Amino acid sequence: MKHFLFFFCFLTVISCTNTSENELNFFTLSHSVSPIDGGSILLSESPPFYKDSQISITAVPASNYKFSHWTGDLNGTEESQSLLINSDKSFTAQFTPLDDFASDHIAFYDASLMDTSGYIFMMENGQNQAYLVNHEGEKLQEWSFESRFGNDLEITNNGEFLGCFKVEQPYFSFGGFGGHVKKLDLNGNLLWEYVVNTENEIAHHDATELPNGHILIMVWERITQEELSSVGLTVGHDVFLEKLIEVNPQTDEVVWQWRSWEHIVQDVDPAKAAYGLLSEHPNKINIAYNDLENGDWMHANGIFYDSSTDVIYMSVNFYSEVWVIDHSTTTQEAATNKGGQFNRGGDLIYRFGNPITFGGEASTRFLFKNHHPSVVPNSYPGAGNFLIYNNGSNNEQSIAYELSLPAFSETSMQNYTAPQSIWSFTDPNMYFDKISGLVRLPNGNTLICEGDYGYWEVTTSGQVVWKYDGLGKSFWRGYFYTKTDSRLRSLNLENKN
Repeated sequence: MKHFLFFFCFLTVISCTNTSENELNFFTLSHSVSPIDGGSILLSESPPFYKDSQISITAVPASNYKFSHWTGDLNGTEESQSLLINSDKSFTAQFTPLDDFASDHIAFYDASLMDTSGYIFMMENGQNQAYLVNHEGEKLQEWSFESRFGNDLEITNNGEFLGCFKVEQPYFSFGGFGGHVKKLDLNGNLLWEYVVNTENEIAHHDATELPNGHILIMVWERITQEELSSVGLTVGHDVFLEKLIEVNPQTDEVVWQWRSWEHIVQDVDPAKAAYGLLSEHPNKINIAYNDLENGDWMHANGIFYDSSTDVIYMSVNFYSEVWVIDHSTTTQEAATNKGGQFNRGGDLIYRFGNPITFGGEASTRFLFKNHHPSVVPNSYPGAGNFLIYNNGSNNEQSIAYELSLPAFSETSMQNYTAPQSIWSFTDPNMYFDKISGLVRLPNGNTLICEGDYGYWEVTTSGQVVWKYDGLGKSFWRGYFYTKTDSRLRSLNLENKN
């Protein structure tokens, strides 16, 4: 009996000793969220929580909620906190519902996945209003211009606007006409202007600044009935084809040009100039592909200059193609099929989207009207890949594409390799047969402009994380500028966001 009592007391001492050690070495954490469906809390460690250990705590808002602040043993508005375990702790993550922090424009908001490193630059299509918007829908900066857009407006590397604007009295016009290219400071003061508006030419849709400061401008060029007749086409009216000019803003001199008319092929009349089988001349442009009565046969709507390859990408809407043009040529070489880094002169070094235009198979066509060509910047996920918005006029379904293009060479079109689709996004509710576009964001998300609706931000997995409803307004494109971008420095946005 004595032995039993001794053994019982011995266990009791051990038990009491262990309990005492546990109380000294471990602490409890209790945490909650408010409201209950507002989000969740992530801990870097699981229980038990050792004395004097350090853990990371992160508040993760649910869709259509935004983290507000911490209460209890945590404080502040930073989503991620570090906590020293030196006693029992209790804290709550407070979240705010969408209706309380965003404007009426925000239709969907997932703070945990969207790219909050910058702002969205929006321009109303064909109007004179542009604004810089954060993800909460706040217009941090607004601009009103004297003239309407025709169509593009962007902020250059020098922190200036480069825009296409509509002339008041165009000699001729189609949708997207401009005629007047301007550079302005971000206060709207005119720095430079260049007008292309004659009975034979008018600037339209897009212009871009090259690394040397020159301005590349898209131009519609009149081709007369007599000139068309010389290549076997009798249509009863003039037509307006695509031309590119490079202007030195210091002298207003055109220092380079490319004309689509100088690179055509026709398979209509063997007795006339430029005759040939399309499949034997894939670097040429089938002049007879369209026969629209208004004469706007190509309707290019966007250009992108890639400085890493010295080539120009041009989105050609009515051919449902992207044309790749060698910018390394001289103007004289650009008028021929020889010269330049690919020894193709001004002939197309590559093209894609609609192989029917050069005698290919209809089954491999994937563009049905298209807008906004661009290349993903070097520092962004998918660097070097190509982005294009497929309007989807064939089935009323738009698709945003990210493509991998083959390396270009003199024989790119003879040994043709179609682009590889790396990523794409569509949605039953995303369709507009005009304007629109997309850009890659620094975190790998993609910002899509659906022209008659507004903007979508989607992840690489196709998850929608943000939507901006234009509430009846239409938008040409969208651009994204990071909060630290030097181009925005003069706006002093720090106190506005």
